[in-house]
Amino acid sequence: MSLRQFANKSAVGIFVALLGLGLSLSVGSAYAHDDKYFDSIKSPNGGQTRMAGVYHFELVLVQDSKTAKENTVTVYVTDHASKALSTKGASATLTLVQGANKATVNLQPEGENRLVGKAIYASTANLKGALTVTMAGKPAEQARFTPFAMVKKSTAKPTKQEAEHSHEHQH
Repeated sequence: MSLRQFANKSAVGIFVALLGLGLSLSVGSAYAHDDKYFDSIKSPNGGQTRMAGVYHFELVLVQDSKTAKENTVTVYVTDHASKALSTKGASATLTLVQGANKATVNLQPEGENRLVGKAIYASTANLKGALTVTMAGKPAEQARFTPFAMVKKSTAKPTKQEAEHSHEHQH
């Protein structure tokens, strides 16, 4: 192999590697959200949203239960574009930890994109949740929540960056 052929092959190899890295970074940044991002925006149903794999899970709990009692638990399942995903055939468990108390509830598919159940909890800042969802035919995904310890969500209009970000998810 001549020096010229070697240089051409090396240049092509470097270009392909850089192109692949650039694509993976742009795809990752367009679709990856951290908890801080989700806590800075208003969730569609008033809950707390987390991302796990290709899913967005929004945990909605009763907001005004001052004492621990049986309350409704609802998880809404959407994709990155906020499109409802069918929960038919899905299974899920939610473990709630509040101080020394721990409860695990099985959630059942209901309606278009909900998983529902009942659990004993109070609407206090020390409540933590661990959700495991197995969508039909897919591997299990997990998400963690602190639904009442969230940062106050702004009622102001989204910033230009937030508006552009949400537009990126339109498919």
